[in-house]
Amino acid sequence: MRTALGVAMAAVMAMAASHAFSPRPTPPLAATTLPVQRMHFNTLVHSSAGMVAGGELGTLLYSVDEGRSWLPARVSARRQALITQVRFDKDGRHGLAVGHEGWILRSDDGGLSWSELHFDEAQGEPLMSIAQLPSGRILAVGAFGRMLRSDDQGRSWQRVELPGVEDKHLNGIVGNEDGTRWLVVGERGLVLQGDAQGEQWQMLDPFYNGSFYNAVSLPGQEWLVYGMRGHVFRSDSGARQWRRAELPAPASFFGHARSADGRLVLVGQGGLLAVSSDEGQRFALQRIGSSATLTDVVAQGTRLWLAGEAGLHPHDKLGITAERAVNGDLR
Repeated sequence: MRTALGVAMAAVMAMAASHAFSPRPTPPLAATTLPVQRMHFNTLVHSSAGMVAGGELGTLLYSVDEGRSWLPARVSARRQALITQVRFDKDGRHGLAVGHEGWILRSDDGGLSWSELHFDEAQGEPLMSIAQLPSGRILAVGAFGRMLRSDDQGRSWQRVELPGVEDKHLNGIVGNEDGTRWLVVGERGLVLQGDAQGEQWQMLDPFYNGSFYNAVSLPGQEWLVYGMRGHVFRSDSGARQWRRAELPAPASFFGHARSADGRLVLVGQGGLLAVSSDEGQRFALQRIGSSATLTDVVAQGTRLWLAGEAGLHPHDKLGITAERAVNGDLR
């Protein structure tokens, strides 16, 4: 089964056979027994509990002490399916997670525990991204043009047909600040723009023929999309015109965050950070000292926490400027 290109480039996949174990209470492990610096993670987010990470073999962890220790979350059904994304709403309590085999989970306590909403070992394709719209509707997107919709808090799911998408992988779904506009990005330059209800989806004219892995909502109803080989594009307010950002390296990028001082940070291939002080017009590059691929990032005060194929790590040296990076100065 061909997996989604975004995950295939982001890290080495754990493709073990998926097994479902009957739910049972799991005694919490001591934080020191979790080798978080030797595990693969795809996603890292803030929640009301602290930070939540997900990745290989269905791993879902949380930290309540700013990353000093990590504990396994309670999960109603133990699977070995890769977790690809975790997201929480603005209050940080209610979260959704997606993964391979069509796996979808929900948390109502900031990621301390998760209940299974959907799993399809036989027919389920990898799901890459999930979002809950202001109406309460949940949309999940993934491999081979799949979009699933739920209007009953995840109790049932329906396939959404997207004309023209064909078998293109859908790698990310992102909303603007008030949830009135949405983007879905995917392979072969696919960008879809949707309304607040997620009913109408318009395919934008292609402006790049490679894969996009994620998107960022910017002030002024503008967007930034990013993906393969250093291709980062910034839109006007109507997403009609797109201009390529200055980024001096052909590396792929997979995740983003805002630093404490408001800078936009992308993370990706080869242990690279791309940092912008002008809302994505130009990016500086910084290496973390390792060539391991980074898949996600969160800001924790003045520190960044990085997730990727080499686990979870703090990063405290976000000092390079855009002017130096345009000239190719990497530190």
